Amino acid sequence: MAKILVTGSADGIGRQTALMLADAGHQVFLHARNDERAEAALAAVPAAQAVLVGDLASLEQTRVLAKSAADHGPFETVVHNAGIADSGSRRRTVTEDGLERVFQVNVLAPYLLTALMPLPRRLVYLTSGMASGGTVDLTDLQRERRPWDGTGAYCDSKLADIALAFAVARRRPQVCSNAVCPGWVRSRMGGPSAPTDLRTGAATQVWLAGSDEPAARVTGRYFRHMRLLQPPEPALSVSLQEGLLAACAELTGVAMH
Repeated sequence: MAKILVTGSADGIGRQTALMLADAGHQVFLHARNDERAEAALAAVPAAQAVLVGDLASLEQTRVLAKSAADHGPFETVVHNAGIADSGSRRRTVTEDGLERVFQVNVLAPYLLTALMPLPRRLVYLTSGMASGGTVDLTDLQRERRPWDGTGAYCDSKLADIALAFAVARRRPQVCSNAVCPGWVRSRMGGPSAPTDLRTGAATQVWLAGSDEPAARVTGRYFRHMRLLQPPEPALSVSLQEGLLAACAELTGVAMH
């Protein structure tokens, strides 16, 4: 059985992913942004080995989280599930680092964790079908000049996550690095009217994280509900992938080799 870290596993799809992986016998490590949520996460997934704490809206705490993960690892798989949406926001929110919050949590944090943590055999990056409506503008990744649009910022971040997964797959061919769209899921983020239940939304991540089936041991792919999808065309651009990595390296001070 594998040792697996699932970020953002205090609730929603992340918690369901962790539950299903633990039920399958894997050694699961949870992640929460603070101690209170860590307690709730462990209560919900009592078979978990531990909860690692770190707020992904802070570069310092993300670095500490990477160090904690390295101390508890090495991990066979890391599922980069954590994410936020500011769809209803009317103003651009910046973090303690002066960075736009959605971009920092959804894109910079998984980039920094990937760059700093020991290399696992598998990486799974959570994205969204809304990525198809996103734009990765390398001259304005944080929407500093474009009019603020919370939904647009989320779409942009999810397209960037696909590009990040593909960039890692290309640069690190020894790793199975894939992106997953879980669908519109009934969770705190998705809302009660969403058509997809949590188990269905988590199933692909669970499969990619721990299955020995040849179909789950691929890299540079985009999945939804256990099926391959054609990714948005911009995410396939090597120049965009490299530009995104360079921008993330500049913002974090950590290059991905």
